[in-house]
Amino acid sequence: MTVKVDRDACIGCGLCAGICPEVFEMDDENIAKVIAQPDASNESSAQEAKDSCPVGAISIE
Repeated sequence: MTVKVDRDACIGCGLCAGICPEVFEMDDENIAKVIAQPDASNESSAQEAKDSCPVGAISIE
């Protein structure tokens, strides 16, 4: 599982970082960034963050 954030699409709502702080955080520009790829313990919360993103800025491969 590889998680990516489309920085151009991100609106900075912070939902992903709230749902899965082990994988996402907000940077100095208030744009989400991936800080670690998910492992078995947080794959489901990373998927939830993707599914919850209001603009579809998160992709998982």
